[in-house]
Amino acid sequence: MVNTFDMSGKVVAITGGGGVLCSEMAVGLAAAGASVAVMGRTLEPLQRVVNRITRFGGKAVAVTCDVLEKAQVEAACGKIIDAFGRIDVLINGAGGNKKEATTSSEMSFFDIPTDAIKYVFDLNFIGTLLPSQVFGKAMAKSGKGRGGVILNVSSMSAIRPLTKVAIYGAAKAAINNFTQWLAVHMCQHVSREIRVNAIAPGFFLTEQNRFLLTDEKTGKLTLRGETIVGHTPMGRFGEPGDLLGTVLWLCSDASKFVTGVVVPIDGGFSAFSGV
Repeated sequence: MVNTFDMSGKVVAITGGGGVLCSEMAVGLAAAGASVAVMGRTLEPLQRVVNRITRFGGKAVAVTCDVLEKAQVEAACGKIIDAFGRIDVLINGAGGNKKEATTSSEMSFFDIPTDAIKYVFDLNFIGTLLPSQVFGKAMAKSGKGRGGVILNVSSMSAIRPLTKVAIYGAAKAAINNFTQWLAVHMCQHVSREIRVNAIAPGFFLTEQNRFLLTDEKTGKLTLRGETIVGHTPMGRFGEPGDLLGTVLWLCSDASKFVTGVVVPIDGGFSAFSGV
């Protein structure tokens, strides 16, 4: 049974690979035997992840690309195949929010600029769709029987609408719908061996949200942070390593009959009604 979680010989490409969560996924999958390509717009954070992996003898490359530019994604896919010979897994981890698309005392919902809405929606949804087109096509060309995995990164805000982040939540909800649609499409029209799933992380401290949830000066929880922890039955924020077990399961043969699901990794947040 343990062997079904083995990633030896598998090639994993991760967009947003320099971020807090996706960098941990990259390191964890490399430790499980995978060759990993970390992708992002800026080389320096990607190279730091590669260095972490190669220090323990893992295999990794850094590949720069903008997930909103299809030609760049296609070029990146080609580079990864040149480096490792194949593509087995795509993790769509690129995404994020923007202050100008978040409601606050300074920003009314009615005044959110159209360009901020477009930025957040494109980064999260289009930034998932385009790599899925490019890498999914590469998987389809790889030959019958080998298959592949597309793993999307959704959010708790797609499952339980959260205050302030209407645009981000809507974009992540679109990813949930797209995950299910693509899972069915791949099985019916491309290959029954290509699986598509998603994870929906709960609340993890990242550079994007750290100072929304903790006070920058004292390190104590903000009111929003206290509310989140109070509504999380496990009583804490997630740590990046908490994602690895589920990610490894969904990327490996351990889940070879699982497709079209969105798995919450949230300490029970989505299960709790508040009473």
